[in-house]
Amino acid sequence: MTSSASQSRGLAGRDAEARGYLLDNARAEAGVRFDALGSLFDPSTFRHIERLGIAPGRRCWEVGAGGTTVVDWLADRVGPDGRVVATDIDTSWAAGAASGVEVLRHDVGADEPPGDGFDLIHARLVLVHVTDRDRALAAMAGALRPGGWLLLEDADPAAQPLICLDEYGPEQALANKLRTGFRTLLAERGADLAYGRRLPRLLREAGLVDVAADAYFPITAPACDVLEAATVRHVRGRLLAAGLATEDEIERHLANVEAGRLDLATSPMISAWGRRP
Repeated sequence: MTSSASQSRGLAGRDAEARGYLLDNARAEAGVRFDALGSLFDPSTFRHIERLGIAPGRRCWEVGAGGTTVVDWLADRVGPDGRVVATDIDTSWAAGAASGVEVLRHDVGADEPPGDGFDLIHARLVLVHVTDRDRALAAMAGALRPGGWLLLEDADPAAQPLICLDEYGPEQALANKLRTGFRTLLAERGADLAYGRRLPRLLREAGLVDVAADAYFPITAPACDVLEAATVRHVRGRLLAAGLATEDEIERHLANVEAGRLDLATSPMISAWGRRP
């Protein structure tokens, strides 16, 4: 591909890879993954944001947006008098965002926040992949207005490392082997596989109050199958290069997933929130 858009996506993908991010937005599988993640986790995210209070005129920053479902939902809630800023290191997804969403290319682990005085800042499945995640969290907390809320949602694969909780046969064992390989690739690129459980403490250490958290992970949802197939295809070359799986194992696993023969789960998604005093 030679179009400027394609070149931009390629450059963004290389930027993401240079930062250590395994699942960059430039790959074709990324859109499938975003859709599946939205199907699995948007209802929980929206429930948390509604609990924290989202109203017309509010100012929101969606960090590492990656897709449009959350930012479009926020834009609808805050209305024309509000502001929704969506940032990511690769904004190739942004063409489908609502007209009221302000999209900026931004690295939360390195760049200054895109403003301050936000009523709500939200990041989902972002900080676990960011190398300088402590700096990123401090920057987000500092960009809140007094009384504003920071909602962080990150997985904790170390708490529940299996994709097949009921490993009763060779197909389930193979699925868990590939999941172990995927976790190995993430860890090699600096992902903190136990980050989710630390969020409440980290929010308190950042000076936030009224901190609370919960956890959610779906089991045997159709979107789990879609997410797994797209993820394995996304990292297939990496799995092979690292000797973590063979072509035959990957093909057999994908066939098992697409035939619906596996009861797949996700890692626990831990949602934690705190308010700037």
